Amino acid sequence: MATPDFIHTIRASAGTQLLWLPGVSAVVRDDAGRILLGRRADNGHWSVLAGMPEPGEQPAACAVREVYEETAVHCVVERVVLVRALPPHTYPNGDICQFMDITVACRAVGGEARVNDDESLEVGWFAPEDLPDLREHDRFRIARTLAEEPTWFAPAD
Repeated sequence: MATPDFIHTIRASAGTQLLWLPGVSAVVRDDAGRILLGRRADNGHWSVLAGMPEPGEQPAACAVREVYEETAVHCVVERVVLVRALPPHTYPNGDICQFMDITVACRAVGGEARVNDDESLEVGWFAPEDLPDLREHDRFRIARTLAEEPTWFAPAD
């Protein structure tokens, strides 16, 4: 995920300390039930499409924007799938971020899937039973989307 300008501004005074940030993940399906994934340029992993909302941007608008920017696919958000805090992550430059992830289920409504920016090495549609190697948190997002149950919230401890 490319670092937004507003984060560069914050980092100029905050240094590498932990930033608590919103994140939006989009599980996009087409009419055949396939799932749109991107292989990230930063780590080479296949992943659900995700990004950070700009200040004041609504989560659904962020999902639609990120999906299009990364894949050239137009989508609409249908529902919130899950909300949970992810563990802190330290980037190679030492910056530490922790994201409150809002995962949304989306339906593709147009466009042809292709690499549309420098954040992805590949993009593609995958049948749920034929997914590439994914990290557990992406598999969880997909499983919760396919379950079509009410929004999942991490349990309170």
